[in-house]
Amino acid sequence: MLTREYEIDSEHARNIFGSFDSYVKEIEKRFRVTIVNRDGKLKIMGEVPAIEASEKVLDQLTALSRRGNTITQQQVNYILDEVEEAEDVNMLQIDEDLICHTMNGKPVKPKTAGQKKYVDSIRDHMIVFGLGPAGTGKTYLAMAMAITAFKNNEVGRIILTRPAIEAGEKLGFLPGDLQSKVDPYLRPLYDALYQIMGAESFMRNMEKGLIEVAPLAYMRGRTLDNAYIILDEAQNTTPAQMKMFLTRIGFGSKVVITGDRTQKDLAENTVSGLDVAIRVLSKVDEIAFCNLTSKDVVRHPLVQKIVKAYETYEAAQKPAAKKGKRRL
Repeated sequence: MLTREYEIDSEHARNIFGSFDSYVKEIEKRFRVTIVNRDGKLKIMGEVPAIEASEKVLDQLTALSRRGNTITQQQVNYILDEVEEAEDVNMLQIDEDLICHTMNGKPVKPKTAGQKKYVDSIRDHMIVFGLGPAGTGKTYLAMAMAITAFKNNEVGRIILTRPAIEAGEKLGFLPGDLQSKVDPYLRPLYDALYQIMGAESFMRNMEKGLIEVAPLAYMRGRTLDNAYIILDEAQNTTPAQMKMFLTRIGFGSKVVITGDRTQKDLAENTVSGLDVAIRVLSKVDEIAFCNLTSKDVVRHPLVQKIVKAYETYEAAQKPAAKKGKRRL
């Protein structure tokens, strides 16, 4: 067993170590090393590859802390995963990409390499498909990009839409007018708008018709010029709906389509418009497809574990399903 010293800035030590040294304990557990803090110098004890991996993690955490970031559990887990898989991770490059601030002054940035690639694709392409599990920031980052473009007068309006489809429950007849009936399906979009733009600004722009939140069915027959258009929950579209939506796009517009192909609420044996679009449009150069994974989940660490567990389970079910079909 080898011992190596690692110097750490005393003013950043608490941030890097985490509450009750939880982050350092995570490094010790993951790489099977022992880390001891002695007056601003860390002693890392373990095998050479494990020590080197631990130093890479500490380098990334120190760089983030020096930029004024409060280190989070999500960042620690992400860096650990990337280093463990021998991926070159540059958290500074990711952290430098500031999209905007929320109403509370919180910066909105990509937090993983996958999210950074997604944001860059939105900047560089007219149409982007953001695909991946829940919690990867698909809709939230697209919303932040749309609001930033709107504030910078890059587009004249924002249009947010999603299919109004029940998630496995029959809700029956809902009270109120048509808008009241569809609002529950659009609530996640409203929540993101309120957080980033603020309720007053949102309501003011909505009254002027500059921001529109509507079910996908409302898009039929329209041509959407000079707009930032986000289609959320695209896995719940039919092929006809997806084609209808894609053919609405006009000049000066930018489109982001988000969806999780593993969470469809369509009727049994109904083909998803998102699946068809991916097959049909995969070779069109002006369209980008960004596949986010469980590594890009930025919610509670437990959500990442849940997503990973389901991915493993569903991957194991596919061979079994194929064997069953062959027997038939």
